[in-house]
Amino acid sequence: MGSVKDLEVIQAPEKDSSGVGVFNFSDRYSVFDWGEMPDTIPHKGAATAILGAFFFEKIEKLGIETHYMGLLENNVPNKLKDITTPSNLMMIDMVNVHQPVIKNDIYNYSVYKKLTGNFLIPLEIIYRNTLPAGSSVFKRLSRGELKFSDLGLNSEPQPDTKLAVPFIDFSTKLEITDRYIPQLEAQEISDMDNFEIDILADIALKINEIISSEYSKINAVNLDGKIETAFNTKRKIMLVDVLGTLDECRFELNGLHLSKEVARIYYRNSDWYHETERAKEKDRQNWKKECKLQPEPLPARFRDLLSFMYCKVTNEITEKQWFDVPMTLNEITKEIKTYIK
Repeated sequence: MGSVKDLEVIQAPEKDSSGVGVFNFSDRYSVFDWGEMPDTIPHKGAATAILGAFFFEKIEKLGIETHYMGLLENNVPNKLKDITTPSNLMMIDMVNVHQPVIKNDIYNYSVYKKLTGNFLIPLEIIYRNTLPAGSSVFKRLSRGELKFSDLGLNSEPQPDTKLAVPFIDFSTKLEITDRYIPQLEAQEISDMDNFEIDILADIALKINEIISSEYSKINAVNLDGKIETAFNTKRKIMLVDVLGTLDECRFELNGLHLSKEVARIYYRNSDWYHETERAKEKDRQNWKKECKLQPEPLPARFRDLLSFMYCKVTNEITEKQWFDVPMTLNEITKEIKTYIK
């Protein structure tokens, strides 16, 4: 079980052969690496699964490998055009996941030097088009972990700075608290050669372009997003997990957030969030045990607005009315803003 989706293993992958699994996209949500939050967002799971399927099918047409097999209806995987009712179940190819070994707060990734293929690449690849308020980039700049020049800038950026060229960022995927790392370290821990890391960055840029183009049709701006990847049995990079959704990306519509970011912004004003920040500073590995507060549930109306947001975006991007939503996107984002002042 993950924070927001569960995995049923139909056939486990072996050393040299892939397996088969089913993602069950739940209505749970997670912010700030906390895991499952105290309430759920109605229909979020199905809306996310359908939107993810839409982007997988569009990307496959470009010749990019994915682990997507189809959405389940009547226990059979189907392409999106053949699905008649919303489904939150996605069948996927499965690869092996190899956990790095941790000792004295240091992760050892030497296991990856023995692998040839059929495994999850232990990275998240982030593309950044804009630096919205709350972006981790600002903290990293203040700590000296990034320089302005890394972002193609000549001076300190302000919130909502648009980058002339998308910035590709890397973070760890399998650590207790994931951390941003330079490209050279990303290449080293996953044991990728120069050609492979360049392909990975190029795929991220292509995905960015596709997502930006699709969301521009509803006048939304693609601020940033992430992808996850694996090597298939032939050591060819393929896209895994899900992409292009409101959980994996941040969008804006008329200057208002259109993504899970609105839940993050809501909780940033809470005592619980400040306590998580303190706990992470004190103990990066065991911060959740150190945290003395629990998150409060969302206001009921705010939760309903988040549900409308997920469902309406899926309807608009796929151009099919999967869900009944009583508001327009402009109306939804405008009312959401009243909760995140």
